[in-house]
Amino acid sequence: MKISEVSKKFNISTDTLRYYEKIGLIPSVNRNNGGIREYTEEDCNWIEFILCMKNAGLSIKTLVKYVDLFQQGDDTIEERKELLINEREKLRIKIENMKKTLERLDFKIAKYEEKILKKEETLKSLQF
Repeated sequence: MKISEVSKKFNISTDTLRYYEKIGLIPSVNRNNGGIREYTEEDCNWIEFILCMKNAGLSIKTLVKYVDLFQQGDDTIEERKELLINEREKLRIKIENMKKTLERLDFKIAKYEEKILKKEETLKSLQF
């Protein structure tokens, strides 16, 4: 798959894909005889993983470390697991905070709706 196809598939720019490769987030992408990148299914799996983890809040630095550890092989399994466990805990805390924020917003919106209803009732009573 060409870089433009991968860009469209994941809705990210070709510059971003090149950057991810440059910093080691995507293991080196194979190139054809003309020097054009040819992404494999495995490359796409890495991109999907990276985007998912970024969406969960992992930093580029953490992702680079994870990919580096992965490339070192099975001796780093425990370290990779710990890295993911730590990131999961950060995400769990973030989700809890977001739930509290959502509850607060729902409360505030309900208060505004109450005020709007009272105003409407007042306006109705003023009509002849």
